[in-house]
Amino acid sequence: MDGTTRVTAKAVAIITGEDNVRGYLQFTQDSYGTTQVTGKITGLTPGNHGFHIHSFGDTTNGCNSTGPHFNPLNKNHGAPSDKERHAGDLGNIVAGPDGVAEVCLKDRLIPLSGSHSIVGRAVVVHADPDDLGKGGHQLSKTTGNAGARIGCGIIGLQSSV
Repeated sequence: MDGTTRVTAKAVAIITGEDNVRGYLQFTQDSYGTTQVTGKITGLTPGNHGFHIHSFGDTTNGCNSTGPHFNPLNKNHGAPSDKERHAGDLGNIVAGPDGVAEVCLKDRLIPLSGSHSIVGRAVVVHADPDDLGKGGHQLSKTTGNAGARIGCGIIGLQSSV
């Protein structure tokens, strides 16, 4: 963050999943309303994996109980750069040959406070690439046809100490 930007909120998600998918993500919201997501996820197959915020912070049935993508404005699925997208559409993360994905992205639609806060929701890593709503598959406009949910974590407020 530059000298004029203040951190206004922080959150964290610990990712667990099948086949040793594990990770840690930190969410930091600045005074302009942009949230930065940083962290690392391991145990992935090399390549692209859909990466989304889902509506519910409920993992009672693993990642399947996290519900649909977080979509408070009732939009179609899309890329993070698209005007028409779910708030929770964060595109893809890329795992290298070692199965590790380093996550570093910024987004204005995933605040840590206010009526559309993502705190208490879940972040989900999918088995397949997200087609960003452009794949022509029947699931493209709802899920990006990103496949199974292989890792997830509940987003919780983080202490500032």
